[in-house]
Amino acid sequence: MPIVTIQITREGTTPEQKAALIKGATDLLVDVLNKPPGLTFVIIQEVELEDWGVKGLPTIEYRRREKAGSSDPGEG
Repeated sequence: MPIVTIQITREGTTPEQKAALIKGATDLLVDVLNKPPGLTFVIIQEVELEDWGVKGLPTIEYRRREKAGSSDPGEG
């Protein structure tokens, strides 16, 4: 009974996109590990953007620096 947890930032992911994630994760486990789809569970957890970080930065700051051309925490 595999359980797949997908964590994404809460930024307006549509029900259709979530359904595609669930189907894709289920299909992957069926194809790669031969797991039965009826016993494969997928959980999508949405995390507030302010609670997510990348490369040592809050995501909002990381994106601001990426847009400006510098994602290095030591720069900018």
